[in-house]
Amino acid sequence: MKAALFYKPGDVRYEEVPTPQVGPGELLVKIHTALTCGTDLKSMRRGHPVLLKTSPSPFGHEFAGTVTAIGEGITQFEPGDRVVAANSAPCYQCYSCQKGNHNLCENLDFLNGAYADYVKIPRQIARYNTYRLPDHLSFEAAAFTEPLSVCLRGVELSGVSPGDRVAVVGLGAIGQLLVKVAKWKGAHVTAMARSPYKLEVAKRFGEADATVQIADDWDPEALRQSHSPEGRGFDVVIEAVGLPETWEKSIALVRRGGCVNLFAGCPSGTHIPLDTRRLHYDEITLLSLFHHTPVYVQKALELLASCALDPTPLISETLPMAEFANALERVAAGQAIKIALHPPAEM
Repeated sequence: MKAALFYKPGDVRYEEVPTPQVGPGELLVKIHTALTCGTDLKSMRRGHPVLLKTSPSPFGHEFAGTVTAIGEGITQFEPGDRVVAANSAPCYQCYSCQKGNHNLCENLDFLNGAYADYVKIPRQIARYNTYRLPDHLSFEAAAFTEPLSVCLRGVELSGVSPGDRVAVVGLGAIGQLLVKVAKWKGAHVTAMARSPYKLEVAKRFGEADATVQIADDWDPEALRQSHSPEGRGFDVVIEAVGLPETWEKSIALVRRGGCVNLFAGCPSGTHIPLDTRRLHYDEITLLSLFHHTPVYVQKALELLASCALDPTPLISETLPMAEFANALERVAAGQAIKIALHPPAEM
């Protein structure tokens, strides 16, 4: 089969590789739809300390497909089942899992390999974080399960309530979903980005109440005065860019007693200064969330299956799987939000 392999930052190849063979408890899934992801883009350019631990490594992690083979002991799936799998699953045994921090599991089993003809689902993920799809749910919509799950978790743990004033800074695919989920929760949402195209998508798809085009040198204090009620700041600010300077500016947008969700991860080794007086005396909550848990993956799939949220308008175009690197660069250039990738047989 053909698959994308990560060798080092800037060196990801689409090569002929052996089709995986399943072992006990494992599944083999034929990919029908894979999606581009900002994490894959960053990983392609600079590697990833958690997702890509070996070289060469399979690449890509948002997908949906059909089970073609099952390993010994599998009883909950059979060949022909339409499924979606998250890109990790906790062990439920370690200290973090016992404390309820399933996203911080010490044995978190990550899955890459969506940019391929087939992907093998490891035992832990097959057991705890793979789901059969309802017949009416398309593969394209189902492939959004993982990114939607992290957004549901991010908005819920930020305490977003009906009527809250929420600012989302950064409008890639995750930012767009955050806008949509915050609106679904009943918030008044202000979407902020540099790109007029992404701002238009936030209005059309996310139903943002207000949009703000920001420049490279944007002034958060001035923006807070002009775009939040009485200039007091936003109840919740969600940073979806992943740059230290944007983290710092996002903190300046929040009101006294508000919450800042530093949602997007920054490059390793970077730091930001903090105004300790404001942090303490204004009772600012800084929240930093990593990844998803099976509970939120299930919530995401249930929301998609209910048709209450249709994410497919975020797919700008469809390309052959072989063009995954070009697709990621098109996303980086702001020419697309999400691109759906299909193996040759699915085109």
